[in-house]
Amino acid sequence: MRIEQLEYIAAVTRLGSLRRAAEELHLSQPALSETVRNLERELGVDLLDRKRSGAKISEDGRELLPHITGVLDAVDKLRRAADDQHHISRMVRLGTVNAATVPLLVPTLREFHADHPLTQAEVIGAQQAEIHRSLLEGSLDLGLVNYLRGDDVPPDFHTTELLRGRPVVCLRPDSPLAELSEVRVTDLLEQPLIVMRAGYVMHRFVHRLLNGRAPTFSYSTDGAEMGKLMVAEGLGATVLPDFSIVGDPLERSGAITWRPLAADRTEVLLVIQRRRSGSVPRAARDLHDIFVRRAATHRAATEGGDD
Repeated sequence: MRIEQLEYIAAVTRLGSLRRAAEELHLSQPALSETVRNLERELGVDLLDRKRSGAKISEDGRELLPHITGVLDAVDKLRRAADDQHHISRMVRLGTVNAATVPLLVPTLREFHADHPLTQAEVIGAQQAEIHRSLLEGSLDLGLVNYLRGDDVPPDFHTTELLRGRPVVCLRPDSPLAELSEVRVTDLLEQPLIVMRAGYVMHRFVHRLLNGRAPTFSYSTDGAEMGKLMVAEGLGATVLPDFSIVGDPLERSGAITWRPLAADRTEVLLVIQRRRSGSVPRAARDLHDIFVRRAATHRAATEGGDD
C-alpha cells in the first residue's frame, strides 16, 4: 500500500468522479484506475463503482473513507513536523554569558560548522535571567551560564556541567597587582575595579567578596569580553573565572594576565542548559554534544598541564 493510492481515493471521493480526479492529479484515467485496482486487490474490497457513465466511490469505499482520511491526516502532520524540524535545524540559537569564549565556545562552533555546513549558529550574549527566559519561550535552543558552587539549579532545565574554575583577578602585566603572587581584597580595593553589571554571577561574587567595601573607583560593564578589553586598555582590574582568561588572545599576546585571589576557594561552574519540555532540534542536540566533548578535552588538557 502506498500513500498516493489513498490520496487518489480521497480525490475521487472529493471530486465525485474518476475522470475529474485524473484531471486534477495530472494522470491519465487508465493509469489512475489501474492504481486504484491494485489497492482494491490488496484490500480485497471494491473501492469504486465502475459504470459506463464513469467511476465513483463505492459504499464499501465510503465506509473505509474515515480510515483513509485518518491515515492521510497523520501523514500530513508528519510531513509538516518534518518540514518544521528541517527549518528549525537550519538555525541553532545559543545564549551565552560570554564565559570560556576562546577555550570552549570558539572551537565548538568551528567543529559544529564543519559537521553542519548548512546550519547557521546564532550566538547571543545576555545575562543569565534573559537566557533562562528565552530558553523557556523557545527563542533559544541552548544556554551557557555560570553558577557558583552550591547554587540551586532551576528544575525547568536539563543542565550539564562543562567547566569548573575559580575566580581570579584579571589585570595588565604592568599593574602593581601583577607583582603579587596572590591578590588580597585590600589590594583590590586600591585599584580601579571593573565589575560586571547586576544579573551576572560574577557581579554577585564580587559584591560578596567586597562585603560592603568600595574600591577607589569602579566601572560597570556587560560580560567578560568587554571587561577584558577594558583591562587591556589600562582602565583597571576585573574579577572573572579563570577559564574566561586562560588562553584568551589578549592573555596569549601579553595584554592581560591573572592572579589568584588570596584565601578564596570559591568554585565557578560553566554549564550548558536546554529546556526539559518540548522537542530539541537535531542540530541543537549535536551542538550540545560537541560542547560536552570539547569541555572534557579541555579539562583533560588543563589537568595534564597542572601535573
